[in-house]
Amino acid sequence: MTSPQQPKATPQPSAATPPHPTIQAASAEEHHVAARLSTLDRFLPLWIGAAMVAGLLLGRFIPGLNEGLSAVEVDGISLPIAIGLLVMMYPVLAKVRYDRLDTVTQDRTMLVASLVLNWIVGPALMFALAWLLLPDLPEYRTGLIIVGLARCIAMVIIWNDLACGDREAAAVLVALNSIFQVIAFAGLGWFYLSVLPGWLGLQQGSLVVSPWEIAKSVLIFLGIPLLAGYLSRVIGERTKGREWYESRFLPKVGPWALYGLLFTIVFLFALQGEQITDRPFDVARIALPLVAYFALMWGGSVWFGRALGMTYPRTTTLAFTAAGNNFELAIAVAIGTFGVTSGQALAGVVGPLIEVPVLVGLVYVALWLRRRLTWPEGAAA
Repeated sequence: MTSPQQPKATPQPSAATPPHPTIQAASAEEHHVAARLSTLDRFLPLWIGAAMVAGLLLGRFIPGLNEGLSAVEVDGISLPIAIGLLVMMYPVLAKVRYDRLDTVTQDRTMLVASLVLNWIVGPALMFALAWLLLPDLPEYRTGLIIVGLARCIAMVIIWNDLACGDREAAAVLVALNSIFQVIAFAGLGWFYLSVLPGWLGLQQGSLVVSPWEIAKSVLIFLGIPLLAGYLSRVIGERTKGREWYESRFLPKVGPWALYGLLFTIVFLFALQGEQITDRPFDVARIALPLVAYFALMWGGSVWFGRALGMTYPRTTTLAFTAAGNNFELAIAVAIGTFGVTSGQALAGVVGPLIEVPVLVGLVYVALWLRRRLTWPEGAAA
């Protein structure tokens, strides 16, 4: 027992003090996970950067490559890019446990939050940034507004998976936003390009797009890999069991998601390499509101998710599904309405070129926040 003359000393941190067991266990687990990462996973930012540079160089220095890649298209998207997107999405959707989707659909708070962020906050934020930062460039401004209206249904699946988000929640939110995209895209385009500018005394524009064209894009780029992933899960578990499916099959197909991502980035940058390198100042002007948009949408969504008491996986899913955009649809609409050489089309093309590196960076920010912040119980899942 400590006497009154000898009060108990307060422990002072020192180099000799061993770390807390929980922190020590977490560090050991992270080290173990990092040690198991493949070379592709460990150096992913390097490979993405190399893919971007390779694409730009190919597009710039190989004559006729642009025309060759655009010769065959799927719903207005170059065939190589379409293949890359489908290959990229299939492994992630094959990992989804479809028997757990009811736990997501019952979370009304998350569903409503996603709809608010995607269909009220996102388009309004892009409209404001486009007018604030590009008041003198109406074509680029219109292109950015179209990008803001096209909610992501493809690459967001990859970013969410890399950041350890909730796969089941991502599948549900992507499907939900796809339905709203078919219903609301044309109407919101009319509102933000014609009605709202008229109310504010600004220059008005117009947008003519068929709901069927939007639905076709959703069916191709979401429907095909979603159906393939679902059938893989159902058939694999019925014939071999869940343990075999998740321990044997998924590790074999999993890396193809990143192969598809890198393949898509190379050809995406190759298609526009010459245009981008010929107009660097214009690209920089378009990039500024895009960087602000991705950062504000993602950061605001993380704050919103935490304010609603969501776990880390679901907050991360909410943030990436809100920040990402459907560049396939935005580019197709811009080209179909304004032409392939239009400023609107260039703005649509610059969208994913900025989105890829920014959201890769946000994946690492998300993983850092996972360690640094306190999350509600269940975040480790």
